[in-house]
Amino acid sequence: MKRCMIVDDSSVIRKVARRILAGPEMLIIEATNGYQALEMCTADMPDVIVVDGSLPDMVTVDFIRQAVTIPSPIRPRILICIPQFDLGAIMRAKRAGAAGFIMKPFNRPQLLERFRQLQMAA
Repeated sequence: MKRCMIVDDSSVIRKVARRILAGPEMLIIEATNGYQALEMCTADMPDVIVVDGSLPDMVTVDFIRQAVTIPSPIRPRILICIPQFDLGAIMRAKRAGAAGFIMKPFNRPQLLERFRQLQMAA
């Protein structure tokens, strides 16, 4: 079973993502901020991380850099979730280790398509 972590301070975004992605092949875990997510990643690294482009407690690019350096046999695929297209933010996230981005708010087809592009079952 694949594991996906949703990191967002918005309970609505986490709830929508959970409803779209949860199923027999995907376990969804949630974190409300970057430091909580890093602690969870250290304990048990998820396969995919969908992280808000503006975390309440740290810069998202710093979160990505730290997450990809946590020793783990799993190398997470990270998607940054942004409210508007910002090429600079996307490039900074990719340089830090993100696999891509998704626009917020997202809907079922958009999120599922992004997971298919990452070759992750959802």
